[in-house]
Amino acid sequence: MAIIEVDGLRKSYGGRTVVDGVSFAVEEGEIFGLLGPNGAGKTTTVECVEGLRKPDAGRVRLAGLDPAADRERVSRILGVQLQHSDLQEKLTVREVLELYSAFYPRPADWRALAERLDLTDRLGARFGTLSGGQKQRLFIALALVGRPKVVVLDELTTGLDPRARRDTWELIGGVRDEGVTVLLVTHFMEEAQHLCDRVAVLRAGALAALDTPAGLIGSAESDTVISFTPSRSLSEGELAGLPAVRSVRRSDGGRLVVTGTDDTVVALTSMLARNGITARNLRVESATLDDAYLDLTRKES
Repeated sequence: MAIIEVDGLRKSYGGRTVVDGVSFAVEEGEIFGLLGPNGAGKTTTVECVEGLRKPDAGRVRLAGLDPAADRERVSRILGVQLQHSDLQEKLTVREVLELYSAFYPRPADWRALAERLDLTDRLGARFGTLSGGQKQRLFIALALVGRPKVVVLDELTTGLDPRARRDTWELIGGVRDEGVTVLLVTHFMEEAQHLCDRVAVLRAGALAALDTPAGLIGSAESDTVISFTPSRSLSEGELAGLPAVRSVRRSDGGRLVVTGTDDTVVALTSMLARNGITARNLRVESATLDDAYLDLTRKES
């Protein structure tokens, strides 16, 4: 069942169209990614979903509600972490969490959220003294404190170190497991590939692609590269005849680099096994969501 419906969304500013007929639906309990270069229309699309902007044309529904016309009812089921947010610098983390909890009839336990987001030891700290990563984690907590049915996360892990980023991913996965639908706006392809059930790619205000991360990766115009050092002498010619091989070269130190597809990996490993050859320091580099994204957005330029 779709909890977010966007149908034929159009929005212009000063005669310039920034969102041009975008349509997608987000299923309940899904983590849905919205990707695209700067200026592609992501922020405007999300602001229409949040009710912060009214579409010029098209239809937007959140749990069956019109976000622009039913803002009070939408605010009870929607949590938002904006890309750019700020608070009064002298407020402490504890005061902010207590204040936002008071806005909702059945808030989440803000203490538990603070612990999950590694903010417990900063509860007495004033907002103005927090690091960028700590502020980001606080805004995530504020987006979740109202027990929303839908949460919009815009640039979720900006400013977080690798450990904090992984911990945040784990938290968002747990939020989804509790039945919350997540609309994730990100430029970080590893994040989208790790978290999202499906992703939509916007390009120049229009929908360029909509698929699972695996589906987009499968369509990427990118080679699979296999590199290894054979345990005994192996010529480039023996490898060139394998299925889907595009090139074979020998790097410094005798390491072989074979470019092909996933079928090449299967054929190569089978051939090595038949001939009793060990592939030392074997490395396989396949297409990623980065590759698929670059293919899609490169077509724009």
